[in-house]
Amino acid sequence: MKVPERQFIGRAAAPGLAEGRLFRLREADRQRVPTGSRLDEADALLDAVQEAARELTALAAATGGDAADMLNFQVAMLEDPNLLEQALELVNHGLPADQAWQATMDAEISGYEQGEDEYFRARASDLADMRARVLAVLNGDRGEHLPGGAVLVADDLPPSRFLTIDWAGGGGVALAGGSPSSHVAMLARARGVPMVVGLGTLPSDLPADATAMVDGGSGTLVIEPTDTTRAALRQRAGAHRERRAATERSAMQPARTADGTPIRVLVNVSDPRELDRIDPAICDGIGLTRSEFLFHGKGPLPDEEVQFAAYARIVRWAAGRPVVLRTLDAGGDKPIAGLTIHGESNPFLGTRGIRLSLARPDIFRVQLRAMVRAAELGDVRIMLPMVAVPAELDAARALLTEIVRELGANATPKLGMMVEVPAAALRAADFTADFYSIGSNDLAQYTLAAARDIAAVAHLNDAANPAVLDLIAHTVAAGAARGVEVSLCGDAAGDPGLTDALLRTCLRTLSMAPAAVAEVKQAIAAVDLRASA
Repeated sequence: MKVPERQFIGRAAAPGLAEGRLFRLREADRQRVPTGSRLDEADALLDAVQEAARELTALAAATGGDAADMLNFQVAMLEDPNLLEQALELVNHGLPADQAWQATMDAEISGYEQGEDEYFRARASDLADMRARVLAVLNGDRGEHLPGGAVLVADDLPPSRFLTIDWAGGGGVALAGGSPSSHVAMLARARGVPMVVGLGTLPSDLPADATAMVDGGSGTLVIEPTDTTRAALRQRAGAHRERRAATERSAMQPARTADGTPIRVLVNVSDPRELDRIDPAICDGIGLTRSEFLFHGKGPLPDEEVQFAAYARIVRWAAGRPVVLRTLDAGGDKPIAGLTIHGESNPFLGTRGIRLSLARPDIFRVQLRAMVRAAELGDVRIMLPMVAVPAELDAARALLTEIVRELGANATPKLGMMVEVPAAALRAADFTADFYSIGSNDLAQYTLAAARDIAAVAHLNDAANPAVLDLIAHTVAAGAARGVEVSLCGDAAGDPGLTDALLRTCLRTLSMAPAAVAEVKQAIAAVDLRASA
């Protein structure tokens, strides 16, 4: 007897159409037997956390790009002694290792899930990923193998679990929970895996061998689709592909507003491996290279040769286009073992960015040497993060000049600064920077005294706030008066909804994630700067 069609409507998370056999991801059900010894339970928890961190570090190294940043965040959280101490305290009070870890992480996750802002509720899934991985190590349950081309159905899907699946043969994801802004949804979009989230509680009687279709564009899961439904979904997916292709074609065109004003569009790079999938023709250069990718992981800090090789690879890809290499922006929400300062009462206002580099000249000198050497290969510019006062820029310039002389380099690379501290924006003209790059994320955070990772105030962290736009306009004006370029490389640059407002501050250079280039170029083409805002 033919099984009737069943449809479930959720939220679109990653576009595309997937069709395959339904595969229901089961919850881990292996039960751990406690040792009965508090000391042994503590050792078991410590070993499990360390093993989970090793697994995530290896996965990050194999993955690269934004996915590596997500995984390294989890590694940093696992290495946070405060989190582990809470769990060990529960072990000391008699709870087995797995129950102690579960309780500690449940409390941590609850704070995120109760937030009003969706972005922070979505971050809870990353913490749940950490929780599940450590529990899997403790319980000896390493998960199931997903058949190629299957439609995976689950309550939620941890990012690290998604990254262990081979999607080359197709497949899709349908989640009862989840969010379009979650990290796993971001990964699915980046890898072209159709995904639907927010389907609600799915029936337990869905047959394991059923044919399933996921329409990531409309947020629909269909079980045992009829021929009519299958044809309609395929037609809809084809129309989406055509629209997307038209958008992607615009990425290869120069960016101009409707009135003909040229706009320079640059890309941000988190890892040189992500450039392998990108045509340099989509951009006018690299406006931000996050050098932090070299400093993650368990090994020693990268030496000069390791750094030079990575920077050289990026410069060669750019093929003569300018490349901005940002010196290490560690601290705050980007801890690095053996380098950043643990236990600062307010790390976002502590020793981070250029402050940390100047405090560790041994590390800073190695990085500058590698960057100066890379500048011999192309148009390399060096940028300093979190500059607040002119003395910081001056100190870095003095060290850079000394290194250029030591190496006998042909020229000194341009030295610019991030403008992400309100003091630097207000007094931009006081800095002798060769260029300015506005970091909208921190500029909004510090201007509005609202962190993006505190749900109760996250709605205030808005780059479109008039106060933030005024600081951007002030910086642009200071750059024009000094005759130096001003760009914006924060998340706001890649948001098509903010393009009009940013261009009206007289910004003419935007740097963004490569995936945002096509849509932002379309948004630029729709702006007529002759018209009033």
